[in-house]
Amino acid sequence: MLDFSFFTWEVFKAYVLSGLYFSFILTIVATAGGIFFGTILAMMRLSGIKALEIPATFYVNGMRSIPLLMVLLWFFLLVPFIIGRPIGAELTAVITFIAFEAAYFSEIMRAGIQSIPRGQVHAGQAVGMTYGQNMKLVILPQAFRNMLPILLTQTIILFQDTSLVYIITAHDLLHGFTVAGSNLSRTRESYILAAVLYFVICFTLSALVKRLNKKIAIIR
Repeated sequence: MLDFSFFTWEVFKAYVLSGLYFSFILTIVATAGGIFFGTILAMMRLSGIKALEIPATFYVNGMRSIPLLMVLLWFFLLVPFIIGRPIGAELTAVITFIAFEAAYFSEIMRAGIQSIPRGQVHAGQAVGMTYGQNMKLVILPQAFRNMLPILLTQTIILFQDTSLVYIITAHDLLHGFTVAGSNLSRTRESYILAAVLYFVICFTLSALVKRLNKKIAIIR
């Protein structure tokens, strides 16, 4: 029989809170880094310069063809072997997530940039703007606004994916529930509570994104 009475505020603070904090921090950092590098990759792919377009395309397609779990394990196991010292599970998670998510955010940003009418690009060129200035002042602000709901949806997916860092022993939200269940002999209850908390967080964020999407549609 399931018994959830063990899960008190003290248990939450002792086992889960730090893992929840790390999951949120990893999500925020990976989102910021992923959008930054993803935007650069998108601009490289749209630059029309083969020396930039080819490696960016290879990177994006390559990353999108490999499971995130595999990338995590490769980085966690191979990089310390190459450099001769461990780099830690948390740092591994941060670097891997930024590198992996950059490929997905790149495709979102590329679609956003391409959604801007070409007339605005030509107008910027007509007044003497360089490619970089045109992107910075005209194209990217509009692309970010158009893609904001999709970017936030990808961030929610990213938060769900943070549970994968459990495989490299990083202390995330799932790891906190796992340790609590193991130490308090309530394994089944802990995993059920973890699923409920993930659902509540993701459902709430999805509802907020839906409302934001409606407001953006009205502005348009």
